[in-house]
Amino acid sequence: MGSKAIFSLVLILVISGNFVQSDLTFNFDNECSFSVWLSASPSIGDGDPERGPGTLEIFSMPDPWTGSLWLRTKCSYDASQVNFTCETGDCGSGSVDCQSPPPKPPVTLLNFDINQNVVSYEVSLNHGFNVPVRIQPIGGTLAGGSGVCPVVDCIKDMGDVCPPSLVAINKNRAYVGCNSPCDALKDPKYCCTGSFTGQACQPNDFSKRFKELCPLADTYPGDNDPPIYKCSGASAYNVTFCPL
Repeated sequence: MGSKAIFSLVLILVISGNFVQSDLTFNFDNECSFSVWLSASPSIGDGDPERGPGTLEIFSMPDPWTGSLWLRTKCSYDASQVNFTCETGDCGSGSVDCQSPPPKPPVTLLNFDINQNVVSYEVSLNHGFNVPVRIQPIGGTLAGGSGVCPVVDCIKDMGDVCPPSLVAINKNRAYVGCNSPCDALKDPKYCCTGSFTGQACQPNDFSKRFKELCPLADTYPGDNDPPIYKCSGASAYNVTFCPL
């Protein structure tokens, strides 16, 4: 890991009546050329969410925990030096800390269900895309002993291929992310709501294009290819931002 700029260890105590120390290790590796701010809903107790370029951080995740992780980008204080805002992934907290409030899309979501060292995990584009990501279990087997725990990711930067109707822009009208058709167009057929629930929830032209680019991510609300994998006994989970 000689190329890493920073190596730090953070241990988190989870409070649920008694103090319980989690031993489930997540390695957060920022290979992006820019800083990102890790966010979570619900909170994971991360007191210092900024990850600079080249940062590898070993983080002890709460167990049990069910929720989503995502990244905020291009974050800064406003002219008043009071409100902290981000171009993507902003949760409206107005502060560096962004634990629990849901994000403003577009965001690449990393969804986890952690329970006694058994982890369900997926990369989801259901609320769009802002940063390439990868989840790689280290060791472990799929629940039921049916094989190794697979990698899931979305490593294609969509800046050059995002359909114009889904492009998210900043105040300077520059591209910052790619919205999901549900969030951008508010059409029930893309959101799998109303009369488009159940069997009527089907892939669409947008989700098919996203699947071509990111076959290991879920690209619309009814997508189960790949399924949400359930991994048992992994020694750690490598979560890489902007994997090469």
